[in-house]
Amino acid sequence: MEIIFLIAAFNALFFSVLLAQKKPKALHDRVLIIWLIYLGFYVGVYGLYSHELFTLFHLLSISLLSCLMLLGPFLYFYLSALVIDKKRMRAKDSVHLLPFLAFNLYILLASFSPDWSKKLNIEKIGAEFHPPFLFLFFLIMTALSGTAYFLVSIRLFKKLDIHIFNHYSNYKGVDLGWIRKLVLIFGIVWTALISVTVIHHVFHLFSMVFCTDGLFLSLSVFILLIGFFGLKQKIVYPREVTIQTKYAGSRLSNPEASLLAENLKKHMEGSLTYLNPDLTLAQLAEESGLSSHLLSQIINEKFQLNFFDFVNHYRVEAFKQRVNNPEFSAYSLLGNALDCGFNSKSAFNRIFKKETGVTPSHYKEQKIGLTL
Repeated sequence: MEIIFLIAAFNALFFSVLLAQKKPKALHDRVLIIWLIYLGFYVGVYGLYSHELFTLFHLLSISLLSCLMLLGPFLYFYLSALVIDKKRMRAKDSVHLLPFLAFNLYILLASFSPDWSKKLNIEKIGAEFHPPFLFLFFLIMTALSGTAYFLVSIRLFKKLDIHIFNHYSNYKGVDLGWIRKLVLIFGIVWTALISVTVIHHVFHLFSMVFCTDGLFLSLSVFILLIGFFGLKQKIVYPREVTIQTKYAGSRLSNPEASLLAENLKKHMEGSLTYLNPDLTLAQLAEESGLSSHLLSQIINEKFQLNFFDFVNHYRVEAFKQRVNNPEFSAYSLLGNALDCGFNSKSAFNRIFKKETGVTPSHYKEQKIGLTL
């Protein structure tokens, strides 16, 4: 088992070196570098000294377990760097590290008192042994930290979804599907391991080493996944070009907004810019000579849509025109969809049904039936 942990530790450090070479590096890349270095040393130390720590140095073993309280904060720092548009971490983000620091300060103070330190033992928690209340409190916080940050991650993903709908015309590369699944697995595995640990202390089944080996084995797999996919993750909030217009920073009157909406509609129909599958709000703003904020305002207020639905409405209409045109009868549904700006079959089917209430194949069958 130790060799697996050492391999995982090496991979964590290797991925951090690769990320350090990545250009340009965003804030989430820098956070991931630090996170991988931490995971590399954490898993590496456990692989080299775990059993000796648990049998000979119980305070150090407790401190090692307290490092689990850093997993949730690192996950939060990484996700917030991706989901929230910021260039650097803020001072108030350090509050997430306070439980870990408080726990280790408690362990440090206990080390100066032999009588006190004897009561801090993760192998002796039960009816016949009464550890200090504060020690139990920190252990419970450690156990619940994973679940707490799992819930925080769900809130961050909701913010991301809002951002995608307002700035992108497709999900590809920005929906963070890989880390959504990884966070879900993280939540399930964490809950399972905590349950095993509770069973160990209540029913004296398994051993503490069995529980921790399972945890660090999960971390080893986590390192490979977060390192591989994190290396490829692009910036969700690209820097936008600032467009200076006479409307920037001013309140639009209704006639002005209506005129801009009509001009935008003509631009979409004439330029066919929606055929670009990677079209973003910033790109359309640059093309139309508006600021991103103003463009978003026009789309929201005058068309009653978000950017995602606004662009895909034109794509759906373009697809319907192609289906009705005999010139494109030899094309498959997917072929027509890709030519209209959609970038995947699943996204096309979902968007088309939302827009029309029927599937693309059903729509085509209806049109064929009407022409017979």
